[in-house]
Formats: sequence, C-alpha cells, structure tokens
Amino acid sequence: MSDGPTQDETDAAPLRLGEYLPYRLAIASNQVSSMVARAYQSRFGITIWEWRVIAILGEGRPLTAQALCDVTAMDKVSVSRAVRALVDRGLISRSHNAADRRSRLLALTASGQAVYAEIAPVALAAERDLLAGLSPEDVAQLADLLDRLRDRARALKAK
Repeated sequence: MSDGPTQDETDAAPLRLGEYLPYRLAIASNQVSSMVARAYQSRFGITIWEWRVIAILGEGRPLTAQALCDVTAMDKVSVSRAVRALVDRGLISRSHNAADRRSRLLALTASGQAVYAEIAPVALAAERDLLAGLSPEDVAQLADLLDRLRDRARALKAK
C-alpha cells in the first residue's frame, strides 16, 4: 500500500499540457476528424459519429451496436445516437441476430450504400491531402506507431 507519490514521481517534471502525449493525440485526432468532416457534413448532413458507423458498415458485413463500439472505440451512447439517426434517415437497417437474440444486426441500406459510395472517395482524398507532406516511409511508421500505442492502451485498460 502506498502512502503517496514515489520519489521518482515527485522528481518528475511538471505536467505541461502542450507536451503531454495523450493531449497531443486528442488534439490531432480532433483536428483531423474536423478537417475530414468538413468534406461531408455540409453536403450530406452526417455527423462524425454517423460517418464512422457508415464507414464501418460500408466494409460490407453487418455488425451489432456493441461490435461497432468495439471497432470504433466510440461509447455506447454515441453509437446508439448515430444508429438511431441513421435508421430514421433510412441509411441503415436493423435485422434479427440469430447468434444473439438480445441484439440486432446493423447494415447499410441501398441508400446508405449510395451515401458511403459518395463519401468514401471524399474521405480518401482528404486523407491524401493530409498525408501529402509525409514520405511513404513516414506514413508507414506513423501507422505502426499508432497501432502500437492503441494496442498498449488496450492492454493497460484491460488491467
């Protein structure tokens, strides 16, 4: 049992938010999401959360709301709101889940697939613009580092 911070913790440099990696990742994520969102929000009236649901379902396999939470790292409330809005707009459908009667499978409707087909190239173009200043090696290294940080965060969260 600890009575307080260890000597190493008290000797550590003070927290400077602008240099704090979790904060910098959150800011970068927000900036990138906002930049990409501009490409589809005004044209399609779709929120960032709704786009994430459409993008995942656009990969072609039906998923439960819980699976969407797991894949997107979105909380249940955000997924629920996005799903409800997309169902109301006729962009996704709910069907019975034979594997688990308590949940429903979600899939894009024909209208949802059409929206996905229009937005995906816009999103990919925004990604190309964002990465234009990086070499292919930089992009590969960034992807690897992000994957490793995500995996480490998952492992620490599971403890």
